[in-house]
Amino acid sequence: MAGRYRLTSVETVESEGSWLFTARDQHGNDEEFFLVPCADEDRPPVEAWRNRCTHENQRLYREDVGAIVRDGGVVCPKHGSMFDSCSGYCDNGEAADTTLPGVEIDVDDGQVYLVDDDVTFLRAGPSRDDDDDGGPSSTSHLQL
Repeated sequence: MAGRYRLTSVETVESEGSWLFTARDQHGNDEEFFLVPCADEDRPPVEAWRNRCTHENQRLYREDVGAIVRDGGVVCPKHGSMFDSCSGYCDNGEAADTTLPGVEIDVDDGQVYLVDDDVTFLRAGPSRDDDDDGGPSSTSHLQL
């Protein structure tokens, strides 16, 4: 990716609690990432994390609820592990002692930009993959 790509505003992330986008990594894979507010005054007001728990292939951001954020942490909906919204680090549950992979963003004048040279922005929202748990999806069109 050359330069930077405007994703959304800090205000949108703060009002919605999280914001999802899809990008293509350097290997050609489409990956979901989500933005969450960060309350640490030494960091940007928003951080971006890969939309998968480090314990197993579980989405942290879901279209029906967004990312569950409590007490400054992103909660895994399957096992309850909590990842710090600002650092991505988890110190509890099944994912303890792991850190969410992130992508580099920049915040300028209230706008959030993707500036990571290893990914290319594709779209706001989820990937085209409707498979929620990483397992096989049904392609049957049988009608009874």
